[in-house]
Amino acid sequence: MRNRGLGSWPARRAAMSPGRTALIFEDRPVTYASLYQRILRLASALRGAGVRRGDRVAYLGQNHPAFVETMFATYALGAVFVPLNFRLTPPEIDYQLGHSGAVALIHALPVQTDISPKVDLSSYDAFLASGEPVEVDEPVDHDDVACILYTSGTTGNPKGAMLTHGNLIWNCYNLLVCVDVASDEVTLVSAPLFHVAALNQCLLPTFLKGGTSVIMPGWNVDGCFDLIARHRVTWMFGVSTMFAGLSQSPRWPDADLSSVRNLMTGGASVPEALIRTYQERGLAFCQGYGMTETAPGATFLEARESREHVGSAGLPVFFTDVRADAEPGEPGEVLVRGPNVTPGYWNDPAATAAAFVDGDWFRSGDLAVVDEHGHFRIVDRTKDMYISGGENVYPAEVEAAIFEHPAVAEAAVVGVPDEKWGEVGRAFVVPVPGQRLEPGEVPAFLAGRLAKYKIPVYVDVVDDLPRTGSNKVRKGPLRDLPLPRTR
Repeated sequence: MRNRGLGSWPARRAAMSPGRTALIFEDRPVTYASLYQRILRLASALRGAGVRRGDRVAYLGQNHPAFVETMFATYALGAVFVPLNFRLTPPEIDYQLGHSGAVALIHALPVQTDISPKVDLSSYDAFLASGEPVEVDEPVDHDDVACILYTSGTTGNPKGAMLTHGNLIWNCYNLLVCVDVASDEVTLVSAPLFHVAALNQCLLPTFLKGGTSVIMPGWNVDGCFDLIARHRVTWMFGVSTMFAGLSQSPRWPDADLSSVRNLMTGGASVPEALIRTYQERGLAFCQGYGMTETAPGATFLEARESREHVGSAGLPVFFTDVRADAEPGEPGEVLVRGPNVTPGYWNDPAATAAAFVDGDWFRSGDLAVVDEHGHFRIVDRTKDMYISGGENVYPAEVEAAIFEHPAVAEAAVVGVPDEKWGEVGRAFVVPVPGQRLEPGEVPAFLAGRLAKYKIPVYVDVVDDLPRTGSNKVRKGPLRDLPLPRTR
């Protein structure tokens, strides 16, 4: 087989375990053999529509088996998969489609684009059936780009992080060293698959081991409890807001969680009180730290160490080097090097060059302290990015959008603590002299321009912003201000 990448996985799984259940969606099981046949047909249909090796194929929609089929069909053709965040606004989606140069789009949400083929899920099965179940064996190597995952931009536009087939495969190896994923695993895929964690930390390792992925279209606390009990889920990933929602539900005390072997979280630090709530139920978190550009695993705290090192992001994963650029015990920027690290950003050589230091060490932009046991604790971010409900938010992007308001002269956005979302945005805006600006105007102005999770919850109209001697805005004092009593 000339395809040495992920495009070969469905054929190999279908040969090894044809009758095992690969996916469950809306209580309908799909075997590995059946999934492989559907992937072959989709690859044939895409090729018939003109998709060739190296072309970009995008997917826009909530979690669905079509996501998995589109991804593997794209990989089989030697093309590049571009999963899009369905929470973004039309202008944001347009930018990513244009920047990636996508030539095909499978979508479940309305989108205006001239891309062809453009296949809505309502006509997806007919499009898939137009293809033939013929084997595809494009030459694909580990260094070939598999996917482009967009990260919110710190300068207004998002960057497309390239991940190669080798990046994804080595990330799976790292994950399987840290977590005892079994061939009888039943994994609940409840976080969005366009996220690097749900895709590369849950779905792909489960597929590699021949387990079952139970796909939730979207997050729902009651639905999660129901699926865990109905399908005897053994493993799931979630961000802290998802796990908090489960523990705060009236169903929590009596919920049947007896099948669960592993809970994995990342994306933001987990409050220690929440960790202990799960420990009281005999459930331990497997915590980790990473980013889109590291596919994503960089450090990991194994379940057996979760009680002794509560709040730690763990140790470097097995095949990857991680260090903090500082003296022991002092905060330093996290640097990552290994076969799971991105080769760079799509069509952005300047950003690629700026992302690496000392040759091949990737600059995370995050600060960590490494303790005497080698455990990493993430303490701050050198970049101003904050995480709201598991979603990365970059203030520069939000500030640029606020600045478009005709009455705004300056804007600064910071992340502030929030019980539900972990962090939310707080904007400080300086009005144009002579103009009147009410705080409520800013969120209303941003609606439709930015995804909802990026819109600041708090808005302060101020006369000026604190600055350094070089006239840069000092965000530290803004973060330290007490929150208003009302939103």
